[in-house]
Parts: sequence; structure tokens; C-alpha cells
Amino acid sequence: MKKKQIDIITMGCSKNLVDSEALQRLFLCKGFDCVLDADVVRGDIVVINTCGFIGDAKQESVDMILRFAQAKDEGEIKKLYVMGCLSQRYREELEAEIPQVDKYYGKFDYKALAGELVCEDDGAENAACAIPKSKTPHYCYIKISEGCDRHCAYCAIPMITGPHKSRPIDDILAEVRERVSEGVKEFQVIAQELTYYGVDIDGKRHIAELVARMAEIKGVKWIRLHYAYPNQFPMDLLDVMREKSNVCKYLDIALQHVSTSVLNRMRRNTTKEETMELVERLRKEVPGIALRTTLMVGYPGETEEEFQELLDFVKWARFERMGAFAYSEEEGTYSAEHYEDDVPQEVKQSRLDKLMRLQQRISAEIMAERIGQETRVIIDRREGDWYVGRTEYSSPEVDPEVLIPVSERRLRRGCFYNAKITGAEEFDIYATVI
Repeated sequence: MKKKQIDIITMGCSKNLVDSEALQRLFLCKGFDCVLDADVVRGDIVVINTCGFIGDAKQESVDMILRFAQAKDEGEIKKLYVMGCLSQRYREELEAEIPQVDKYYGKFDYKALAGELVCEDDGAENAACAIPKSKTPHYCYIKISEGCDRHCAYCAIPMITGPHKSRPIDDILAEVRERVSEGVKEFQVIAQELTYYGVDIDGKRHIAELVARMAEIKGVKWIRLHYAYPNQFPMDLLDVMREKSNVCKYLDIALQHVSTSVLNRMRRNTTKEETMELVERLRKEVPGIALRTTLMVGYPGETEEEFQELLDFVKWARFERMGAFAYSEEEGTYSAEHYEDDVPQEVKQSRLDKLMRLQQRISAEIMAERIGQETRVIIDRREGDWYVGRTEYSSPEVDPEVLIPVSERRLRRGCFYNAKITGAEEFDIYATVI
């Protein structure tokens, strides 16, 4: 009997991608054909891994569910399943509103789907676990914990994922070794709050130990760190970043704002002075570090003066990478229950546009300063007349890429090359292999 094909569609952040990859591996081991985030969905069965973080992300997930609910009604697919953050939080509402979905799963029970489909399908059999096909087999994401204990006023994540829970360090290292054996060279270490790693186990922060031990594994070429929290930052991690050559000089640390009054309303447990001191120390302890941050505009009560503080801070900090978004009220959060969403939407959008225009200028200046420098590049893919790669200062999908002319020489995906930067734009670099 021909195997049924399953398509998994991932919405939201890279933490969701890790869950999708885990489910894909289970399906492959159960004897199904399973494709992750295909350009064109061709499977009889579709699984949508949803995001429930902010309003826009929730709407995108709902729209995707509705799209495939219609496809099921029209006979284009046979089965539709939903998992992830949105269904973790709104399962009952979704079951009532979109009954075409065969079953809803949350953040933590989705692995049962593989076994349930085997029971329904006489053609599925246990099989040797194949390595999932990937468009980027040279890098992967490693999730080191779930949940968050921070309880920032605006954030619904703790309600969705629960308290912080660290994975055992030996389990993580075993996964890294397995991925290296499959050809992975670059590891994106992710968590909702990676600097808290280990606190729930023995009261101590073990992120520096974890990263150092990862760096010692043969075959690990790059390690990149995502989603740190500024309060009580573990400074010993900076020693590891500085001393281990395969730990990228890159840190994704969401600061959200800089005005002390706004930070207090956000319940971020830090101040403007502490934030600026941390940025200074990060740059001092790890020379050449690329900092990525996320900032929020239009938080309840944000005044023009507080927004100007944020602009002045960005001018001062000169982040290599920065994302920003407008405040979106999330039901059940401290902000929704205690503050009025009083900044008009048009003001939020105006502030967001102004902030991003400033960052675009800063990014263009930083990129221009790199012209003539030599750098190490990993090749991700080929697009037309260009090989597309990244430096250690760029994370996949969200950061600037390096474009190298195909005409120069043949380059291989997943391989490293020394290159010289010949040109730059706001978000892309041009280079030649040397």
C-alpha cells in the first residue's frame, strides 16, 4: 500500500520549528512520508503548527487553518490537524469555530498524533528512522528549555507554555552529537529565556557550562545564542563566547524598551541605567559582538518623551540587528487587566515606522563600515546568479545575508569560505571568495 504523505506547516518562531521537526522525525519512524514546510502542499494529511504570541501572529495561524479547512471541504486533503501555541490556549474556541479540523493538539501532547495515525492507517509501519530531508541540512535549532518564569506584563507565553523547564544537559549534548553525525555544522541555541537555563534544576544558571560543552563536540563549527533576558545576565557566558572560537560573537537579547518608567510598567525588573551598563559590558567583554534586540512601541501609557528616550537609546547602542513591533493587548496578561491600551493605533504605527527608519540608517552605516574586510561565510543556497550565505554575525532567515556571484567559482551548500566584502546595502552584503 502506498504511504500517505503528511505535510507539516510551521507558523511563528524557530521554537515552533523545533517541535515540527520532532514530529516529522516521529512520522518518518512510523513509516509515513512527511514533508516540512514545502513550497507546495501535496499531502493527504496536513498538520498546522500554530503561533499564539501576538494578534497578527494569531490571525495568520487562524487564516492558515481556515485555508486548509476549506481545502478539506473541497476534497483536496483528507485529514487536518492543528497543534502549537494557538490551540494550546484556545482549543475549545477553535473546536467550536472550525470543526473541520479532525483534532486539535497543544504544545505538549502533539507527539501522540503519530501513534494515532498509525492506528488509523493499516499501510503505516514502523521503519528505520530516516534523516528528514531539509533545505538547509547544515544548520538546525536546538531548544534547551520550555516555558518562562518571567511574567512580563504584556506577555502571554507563560500562560501558554507554563513555567520554565530545562532539558537535561546530557540529553541536549546527545542531540547535538546526533545532529553532527547527520551533517549539521551550525547550531542555533534557542529558548524562551536561555540565560535562565538550569535554575529550575538546582537553582544555578548553567548556560555557560552547556555552551562550553557543546563547543567541545567535534564537528560543531558554529553555535549561536537566541533569546537572552537582560535581568541577572550570567556574565560567565561572555567568557565562553570570547574564548571559544566556534561560539559566534552574536547574542539575541530582547530589551523591549529603555525608559525606566516603561520598563517598570512592563514588569521587566531592570532600569535604563542597568540596560545601558549591560550593553556596554557585552561590547567590552566580547569585542566585535553583534547584538540583536527586539523593541516595543506603543505600550500603555508610553509618552512622546518615553518614546524619544527609546530613539536616543537606539542611536547610542547602534545595534547590529534590531526588530520592533507595536504593542498588542493579550487577554489574561497583567497589562490587559491593569492598563488601558491608550496609545492610538496610528500613533503606534508612526512610532514603529520612525524607529525602523532610524535602525535602517544605522544598519546601512554599520554595513558600509565592513566593506574591504575579510570574513568567514557559510553558504546556505543558490538563488539565480548568486550564492547566498551568512557570516557568524547573522542568524538564518532574520539577519543580513552575503551575496557572492555564481560566476566566480563553484561553491557548495553548507561549506565555509573566506570572503572579502566588496559592497553593502541596508540588509545585504556583497562579497568575493578569496
